[in-house]
Amino acid sequence: MSRIGNKPVQIPAGVEVAVNGTHVSVKGPKGTLENDFYEKLTIEVEGDTLHVSRPDDERETRAMHGLTRALIHNMVVGVSEGYTKGLELAGVGYRVQLKGKDLELSLGYSHPVNYAAPEGITFEVPDNTHINVKGINKQQVGQVAAEIRSKRAPEPYKGKGIHYVGEHIRRKLGKAAK
Repeated sequence: MSRIGNKPVQIPAGVEVAVNGTHVSVKGPKGTLENDFYEKLTIEVEGDTLHVSRPDDERETRAMHGLTRALIHNMVVGVSEGYTKGLELAGVGYRVQLKGKDLELSLGYSHPVNYAAPEGITFEVPDNTHINVKGINKQQVGQVAAEIRSKRAPEPYKGKGIHYVGEHIRRKLGKAAK
């Protein structure tokens, strides 16, 4: 029995959910998200709640039950509140600037690294060492943050690089540890 799949998704005020078979469209104050889900599952809207149910207990159906409910919940939260992922630059001379909608990163290379904002993503730069990636699609926000982090991932000896806010970087001692 799926604990997550059986939980109903609460639909907040101002959010409209339209279900057409397995195609779900969620519209809210921040935007619209649409997705197609596993064809064996039943998705129903009753008042201000949404329920996902499965017809049998096959392995694949059970696996998709909780996943579908979680993805729909993420869509509802995204169009009502949005998602934010924070990044932090650590290192001497490492800094970021906002150029229009795009980012210009100085990461210790001989050239600045530019990152263009994809459709649906906005960047906030509160100071020159912090980046906030904002959007309504949780998967896209996480993917963009991971791509920015990959431009200079944190290294374990000095901790220099781009890391998530709150991420713990395991440090190594280096040659002095002998």
